[in-house]
Amino acid sequence: MPFYHKLGKIPHKRHIQFRKEDGSLYYEQLFGTIGFDGMSTNSYHEYRPTMVKEIRKQYSIAPKVAKENNIQSYRFRGFQVPPENDYLQSRKVVLTNSDCNIILSAPKESTKDYFYKNTDADEVIFIHKGTGKLRTMLGNLDFKYGDYLVIPRGVIYKLDFDTEDNRLFIVESYRPVYTPKRYRNWFGQLLEHSPFCERDIRRPEELETHNEKGDFIINVKKQNEIIEMVYATHPFDVVGYDGYNYPYAFSIHDFEPITGRIHQPPPVHQTFETDAFVICSFVPRLYDYHPKAIPAPYNHSNIDSDEVLYYVDGDFMSRNDIDAGHISLHPAGIPHGPHPGAAERSIGETVTEELAVMVDTFKPLKVTEEAMKIADEDYYKSWLE
Repeated sequence: MPFYHKLGKIPHKRHIQFRKEDGSLYYEQLFGTIGFDGMSTNSYHEYRPTMVKEIRKQYSIAPKVAKENNIQSYRFRGFQVPPENDYLQSRKVVLTNSDCNIILSAPKESTKDYFYKNTDADEVIFIHKGTGKLRTMLGNLDFKYGDYLVIPRGVIYKLDFDTEDNRLFIVESYRPVYTPKRYRNWFGQLLEHSPFCERDIRRPEELETHNEKGDFIINVKKQNEIIEMVYATHPFDVVGYDGYNYPYAFSIHDFEPITGRIHQPPPVHQTFETDAFVICSFVPRLYDYHPKAIPAPYNHSNIDSDEVLYYVDGDFMSRNDIDAGHISLHPAGIPHGPHPGAAERSIGETVTEELAVMVDTFKPLKVTEEAMKIADEDYYKSWLE
């Protein structure tokens, strides 16, 4: 996150002695990205963060691709993904390329017996259903419907859910996830024309510190495999940290839409970016107000990017027969646009209540076997009149 955060107790300088009440040293860890060039955090631990007792099983979770080279528009019925007790087992990759995985998840239980660490990718977890607490080595964040949880790669975490009814839309990014560059000045401050500001971004305020020894399982994701590692001390033993690399939350309901007299292009909905894809938020907003406006979007040739829309709530005015939890995939190379009748229906309307998350990738997405289980194979024909 491109602004400074401090939590807990830290010494007044980096890389100097920081002692406990008994005179022994706290253990400093520089938690960085992109070598020494990216954002980093300095954290201070009760114990060495390097004490591995055992490395147990190792297994692949690489997605199985059903369609390597796809040009077919699809609808995937996301709520047909069956709930599973375990969080990691519940994560189903439906679309993938070398830059990201798009995942649906319906976990019933909190992560009880292990901690999780993704060393491959940043994670953006959108909470469609459920409430609870994200617990991390750098502090905790409460979450609810409509929240994006942004978890940098390497952060050790658990998810605690309040009930068994949870639905998550997850984007796993092999590139760092940032706020849009055009909304930031060169100091990193979000500018006046940004659809959200620093006040909307929730940083960890509750630091959970455990001074415990024992057997602590961390499931580490590396190179599309899960490796079960047993550490000798509790991974949440941080007494304080400061820096720029930490998890945070942002609610889609705090995104302030940009509207105009005529239809605005999709980049006005942009919420996060990488150098390989963008994430956009479509939120309730006023429609275009030119006297002859057509609020429904124009047809668009996605010649250089695949477009994925995850439908959350509301009326989805440009689509027919779309429901909450559905995903529509519009591949690069062919035009897409509103369904028959949608443009005509939109004329004269003044407001939409739609809520959706869009991911536009700059490389083609491969369709997985998990996606084909919930796919509408005839969706591409739904534009026929």
